[in-house]
Amino acid sequence: MGRTITFGAVSFHVAVAASGKGSNLDALLRALGPEGPISVDLVLSNRGDVGAVALARVHGIPTAVMGDPDDARAWLAALAMRPIDLLVLAGYLKMVPAPVVRAFQGRIINIHPALLPRHGGPGMYGRRVHEAVLAARDRESGASVHLVTEEYDRGPILAQGRVKVQPGDTAESLAARVLAVEHRLLPEAVQRAAQAGRPVPFEFEWVETT
Repeated sequence: MGRTITFGAVSFHVAVAASGKGSNLDALLRALGPEGPISVDLVLSNRGDVGAVALARVHGIPTAVMGDPDDARAWLAALAMRPIDLLVLAGYLKMVPAPVVRAFQGRIINIHPALLPRHGGPGMYGRRVHEAVLAARDRESGASVHLVTEEYDRGPILAQGRVKVQPGDTAESLAARVLAVEHRLLPEAVQRAAQAGRPVPFEFEWVETT
């Protein structure tokens, strides 16, 4: 089952969509702890063989694998099986169908491994993002949490965490430092949303240790 206790008489229910190994899902579950006011009640994916799905099953969290990630009816049917207050895209690499975005307007957030609006849009994920940052000779990079709209990576930014681009950085070394930011930024965004009852902008401080 998901992890739930209440804010008095109120609980906050989260669904997470992921396409990969699930490191952000893992960071979120660790931040929430085994008992807390926020419940991760569902993990969705466009693939059934990924780490995020396996991790959800280890934690006893129900999963839904979208055979056709463009099938809005399948998304909405899965999300309707339990009360969901917030849909979190945590390394989900497909476009969420527009009817789902409209049904959850203002209640979907995404974590992106760059300082939006730079280095976002279709096809900009994973290593490609960090290669683009290095090719542009940016002095800093980081992670952004934003509201999801019907355009890739164009929704209002809620918070960002920044890292310096170091001399000699590779896509891999930069990705590792940005991922560390993601693992703190995303849980805080979810916790802030739970406190406010909806996603809200917030100040995020990140101090690099290396």
